[in-house]
Amino acid sequence: MPREAEPSLNERAFILQALQEDIRLDGRALDAFREMGLSFGDDYGVADVTMGNTRVLAHISASVTAPFPDRKFDGIFTINTELSPMASPAFEVGRQTETETLLSRHLEVALRRSSALSTESLCLIAGAKVWSLTATAHVVSHDGGLLDACCIAILAALRHYRIPDTSVKGEEVKVYSVVERNPVPLAMLHHPLCVTMALFEGGEKVVVDATLREQQCSEGEVVVTANKHGEVCQIAKLGGVPADALSVLNCVEVAVKKVRDLDRLITAALEEDAKKKDAGGLMAELSAENER
Repeated sequence: MPREAEPSLNERAFILQALQEDIRLDGRALDAFREMGLSFGDDYGVADVTMGNTRVLAHISASVTAPFPDRKFDGIFTINTELSPMASPAFEVGRQTETETLLSRHLEVALRRSSALSTESLCLIAGAKVWSLTATAHVVSHDGGLLDACCIAILAALRHYRIPDTSVKGEEVKVYSVVERNPVPLAMLHHPLCVTMALFEGGEKVVVDATLREQQCSEGEVVVTANKHGEVCQIAKLGGVPADALSVLNCVEVAVKKVRDLDRLITAALEEDAKKKDAGGLMAELSAENER
């Protein structure tokens, strides 16, 4: 099974020595994210996120299906991740690596189990027909920060997506095309985002948005998922050097600040995309809203 190329002894010593002096190879502060780019496709529900050399493309798809027998009033929301050899030689087609397994678990907790999306709003006919929503994250390039980039891409795609409008008559559901009726936004309850922090020097030094080389030299990682209101949805620390309660609380405080910055960035990108799609002001003319 192929593995990611490990840094040499000299590289590792150089990176660790620089971090002891609070210096990173790319010149960032220890608590700074890499420059992030976010763009949307022509179709609703397509988001392209770049963080340094890491790039993730997310898209949303929906179809009408039967609900689970024990969840008759809830729609279905699933998250898929695709890591191909194009992103890194360590990934193989058809074989799930440990990285992909952990990535899927974290995204599941961060976005689905935290009830970021109201699945009840996806119900069309109780016990008979619901919307099945699938969010797929394609990793195009991997240079660290994979979880953060995937979470940003999927959340941005969900906020950008518009689901087709429907009408129910008896047991029949009619799905309207974009030409017949404007699609409607998803019912998002909150907007959780993941922030991954690498630990160095026995957990005393915390580095935000570590690159792949920094991750390989780190002694452990802490993943914090929160929303802009400061509500923490997940704290995960899988192995590595022990971290005391004070260090974890410090990580949570840093993560909440970063989540608020990322949320503002996503909101600004969505507003800019909305202006491009509404260049002639047609949506305002078609809207039924008034000043009241």
